[in-house]
Amino acid sequence: MIRTWMAAAAGVMVGAVGMGFAAPHEHGERVRTISSREIQEKVNGKESAVTAVEVTIGPGEAGDSHRHPGPGFVYVLEGEYELGIDDQPTKRFKAGETFYEPTGCLHRVSKNPAKEGTTRLIAFVVHPRDAKEIAVPEPKK
Repeated sequence: MIRTWMAAAAGVMVGAVGMGFAAPHEHGERVRTISSREIQEKVNGKESAVTAVEVTIGPGEAGDSHRHPGPGFVYVLEGEYELGIDDQPTKRFKAGETFYEPTGCLHRVSKNPAKEGTTRLIAFVVHPRDAKEIAVPEPKK
């Protein structure tokens, strides 16, 4: 299973052209699309694609709450990352660790908890091909 995802990730990184699905978030997350590629698998019965992005977060900075239109698989490249999804307790991940975000969950905490140093992540989001955004901002209450 891991080999399958690694092979898919490598295919996306090597064989695709980057697309403008992600943009900088308001509060310190900088998102750069690495690549996007159509795939055979379907998401909720729809033709799908996978988009790879690099997320960079400065010390003490955080991103806005959002949701993804498909599952997300994330690898922490550098630093520490604080993640809170739905009503689950907030978790911290360090460089070399991975995590998964289910389709449509509320990504309520996205933060670099460190006082010094940058956090960098590589995220792969599987999504319907017709998705206009891979990170849909949560309306502010």
